[in-house]
Amino acid sequence: MSKMKELKKIIVNKPLKLDCGETIINYPIAYETYGKLNEKKDNAILAFHALTGDQFLTGINPVTNKKGWWTYLIGPSKPIDTNKFFVICANVIGGCMGSFGPSTVDEKSKKPLGTSFPVITINDMVNAQYNLLDHFKIKKLFCVIGGSMGGMQVLQFVSNFPNAAKNAIPIACTANHSAQNIAFNELARQSIMADNNWDKGDYVNKEKSPDKGLAVARMAAHITYLSQKGLQEKFGRKLQETDNINFGFDADFQIESYLRYQGSVFVDRFDANSYLYITRAMDYFDLTKQYNGKLSDAFKNCSTKFLVISFTSDWLYPTHENKDIVIALNACGADVGFIEIISDKGHDSFLLDLPEFLTTIKKFVDANY
Repeated sequence: MSKMKELKKIIVNKPLKLDCGETIINYPIAYETYGKLNEKKDNAILAFHALTGDQFLTGINPVTNKKGWWTYLIGPSKPIDTNKFFVICANVIGGCMGSFGPSTVDEKSKKPLGTSFPVITINDMVNAQYNLLDHFKIKKLFCVIGGSMGGMQVLQFVSNFPNAAKNAIPIACTANHSAQNIAFNELARQSIMADNNWDKGDYVNKEKSPDKGLAVARMAAHITYLSQKGLQEKFGRKLQETDNINFGFDADFQIESYLRYQGSVFVDRFDANSYLYITRAMDYFDLTKQYNGKLSDAFKNCSTKFLVISFTSDWLYPTHENKDIVIALNACGADVGFIEIISDKGHDSFLLDLPEFLTTIKKFVDANY
């Protein structure tokens, strides 16, 4: 994270009252843009990232030197063509790529905030990012788009700002986190907090790193992003660099080695406290409850056109949860289209090079521009 000072940021000097009751002011939001804003300022797309994403959605991430997470979808001559559109993506508050979060250094103590950072919600994330519209003097976005937690932000954004986006594409998401997903997130949080190096969230000041706990959290989450069929086809019971089992606890199976690798590379780019805070925000997300049990009321004042997308093998945010969103939109007379895309790649399908998915989005944005 040594290049943090080079990241684009705005400092928001307008107070924001968080759902937890605290108010924040003069806080940073790190962001990146792709393409150019036209004179009419009607070609802007606000993209929201998922749990472990960041503002570097395409091209090469200058901090990690890895490809952006939506390189297949967004860029010059891609389905969302940055020769035509101006795409903005911010690191969510609570994140660890330059926005206000647990790793932000407190002005008084000169130390990272750690767990003194306030607990935040998806609603807080969206309200903070809305300041980017003022920054660019954009009155109405052409589109808001996001998958997974990014999709939750799309729904919250349209609910909070019903006239701020012409189109909305929530992908592989839900209107409220299920008990199963809360359970997986709690498993991840407990693995981090059980690491002695976590030290009640004060590990940076103690020059420690709860990397073992964070790696296990990532391994557990990564399983939920895939599908049983996809795992079986890719790995099955194949052994790792041997013809026989070793009768020990090293990685005998290829799937074990794969998960360990995923965990190990994750700790190099993500902050453990951010993982705690962001998963908590996802668990607290319940747009239905915000509107007293009537999800359709969340969208009753909006003029936005929707495209809701789900994937057949996504068991983290299954199609029926996406359809609940469609039903609510239909109930309030919204303009909504829905497609379930056949894929055996699980929840992560929205990040992959799937022709039907990419073509669907291209047709939608081109037809409505």
